[in-house]
Amino acid sequence: MPVTIPPGLLAQRALGEDWSGWLDRLPRVAADLLEEWRLTPVALPLHGFCSLVLPVTDADGTGAALKITFDGDEESLHEGLALQHWGGRGAVRLLRADPRRRALLLGWLPGPDMGDVWDVEACEVVGGLYDRLHVPAMPQLATVASYVERWLRDLDELGRDVPIPRRYVEQALALGPDLLADAAAPVVVHGDLHYANVMADDAGEWLAIDPKPMAGDPHYEPAPMLWNRMEELSGPGAVGSVRDGLRRRFHALVDAGGLDEARARDWVVVRMVVNAGWTVQDARADRRRLTAEEQDWITRCVAITKAVQD
Repeated sequence: MPVTIPPGLLAQRALGEDWSGWLDRLPRVAADLLEEWRLTPVALPLHGFCSLVLPVTDADGTGAALKITFDGDEESLHEGLALQHWGGRGAVRLLRADPRRRALLLGWLPGPDMGDVWDVEACEVVGGLYDRLHVPAMPQLATVASYVERWLRDLDELGRDVPIPRRYVEQALALGPDLLADAAAPVVVHGDLHYANVMADDAGEWLAIDPKPMAGDPHYEPAPMLWNRMEELSGPGAVGSVRDGLRRRFHALVDAGGLDEARARDWVVVRMVVNAGWTVQDARADRRRLTAEEQDWITRCVAITKAVQD
């Protein structure tokens, strides 16, 4: 049966030939999987940045989600392996997988996600998931260290002419190697755990979705809960300053997750400075000035770096 690819996903053709080739293949791949796995679409297709998600029912009429991910996305390569390892404990349940076609059949989560949950409460819930997700890592996973070492080299190569306070760049370059050298036995790190990647099941239990799994330090995890939904910290309903709001989130995550505060803080610094550095890299690669949106993002990264240390 024909599968319609959402326009938002088709727009990723602009990212290059690899994306175009995958998008050309995607309707046939999706149709083949629906037929082979005896699945029936029951709603319009959904999509993420690099994946198509089809709400379906199986041969028994049970709801599920068929997810097909861009085959060039390195970060989600072992998503199915992580979900299998978790076995539905703290994360969406994996029902079936085809690694070659980067296809996963997932238990259906009706939602909502945590986008409308009070941010401190959401941080407490996510911190509570850490203990369930941070299980001993499988050998197939890439390590946090393998990524971070490369990211820090790239940051260092940007030189001094960057719109990031030099003291924070130097701090990140110093902290990163120390964090990697002092790491304990690696656990499975979700890598992208934030409000939109935690959804409710039929019973209202919150479960993680869309992991970018790595093997590493659990203290690497909190940063996305700080940089997402940050605009509400300065909106009409904000309580206190942006700094106060960020610190409330940070401490809620650390306390609920049983993390070491200093180590979690250091990882936030490293991740936020690296994020700001990527933005500068992108602009330089395209030989252009930073856009207003990119400048705002760097300002956000710096604000978080400062807030967790004040």
